[in-house]
Amino acid sequence: MEESESERKTEKENLGPRMDPPIGEPEGSLGWVLPNTAMKKKVLLMGKSGSGKTSMRSIIFANYIARDTRRLGATILDRLHSLQINSSFSTYSLVDSVGNTKTFDVEHSHVRFLGNLVLNLWDCGGQDTFMENYFTSQRDNIFRNVEVLIYVFDVESRELEKDMHYYQSCLEAILQNSPDAKIFCLVHKMDLVQEDQRDLIFKEREEDLRRLSRPLECACFRTSIWDETLYKAWSSIVYQLIPNVQQLEMNLRNFAEIIEADEVLLFERATFLVISHYQCKEQRDAHRFEKISNIIKQFKLSCSKLAASFQSMEVRNSNFAAFIDIFTSNTYVMVVMSDPSIPSAATLINIRNARKHFEKLERVDGPKQCLLMS
Repeated sequence: MEESESERKTEKENLGPRMDPPIGEPEGSLGWVLPNTAMKKKVLLMGKSGSGKTSMRSIIFANYIARDTRRLGATILDRLHSLQINSSFSTYSLVDSVGNTKTFDVEHSHVRFLGNLVLNLWDCGGQDTFMENYFTSQRDNIFRNVEVLIYVFDVESRELEKDMHYYQSCLEAILQNSPDAKIFCLVHKMDLVQEDQRDLIFKEREEDLRRLSRPLECACFRTSIWDETLYKAWSSIVYQLIPNVQQLEMNLRNFAEIIEADEVLLFERATFLVISHYQCKEQRDAHRFEKISNIIKQFKLSCSKLAASFQSMEVRNSNFAAFIDIFTSNTYVMVVMSDPSIPSAATLINIRNARKHFEKLERVDGPKQCLLMS
């Protein structure tokens, strides 16, 4: 089937992540071939049907806003809508040793992140039939070479015991096939819990999950599509996958000190997840990064609906000035200044002058360089 003109235009404008062909088909069958320099990281996104996996993935990677995810169904039912978010569903059939045909549902996608880093994201359908098959006939295929397992729990699930059983089965398969994988548990839909009960319920669930995960370790996050917690969780997850993150942070620190900034944040350009930051002065709001991600992402989407593109922003009051600007081909930067003697033009020139250096840092196999203070 040939692509329509509108589909080609959408890909060209990069309004959503570029996805790969269905499982079992060769790379490039949808017109996209991974470059040899790409560093692929396999990420499993798992959880019971209705836990919210597809909604959160659509917000982070496909430029959805929370209210639009209400029309997303369970992964198994979402074929037609997937075409609108530039994604590729792959329900595929395999014949077992006795000739029985079994069908599995996985949305298998390549999401380019920071240039050479490619997230090989497997959004696994959570219906009971599929979950059981993942742990039996498809065990090696699903759980081999996994860098990260993200397991999503519906905090109000009425089948908590079954959820925990499936999670333990995932851990057993990971321990056997990918023992070095990092494990993240997202206790999702926390907005449905009364506010005064959220801390207690999350703490209890976190203790249970940590105990069940042994000897593996898991990091737990409370999440909701309606606030910044979703960005906090996914920023922490992606941070673990960035190959040269320590070098990036060291250079960001040098950059902040050179320009005498209070704080510098680096955002991935498409998702607006925070991938690195450095602060010279203590800030009061511990959740400011995720709030900024959420706000700017919504503003970018508003611009796109008006056929405009977001480039930069300056916010200023009597206490500080904040500059958000395109930094490299894959990032935005936010610079916070409180020194009134430093003009805006000087800060913008410093951002422009640092771009070329940080472009080099994004190349995984590029030269190891450091931004030195003069």
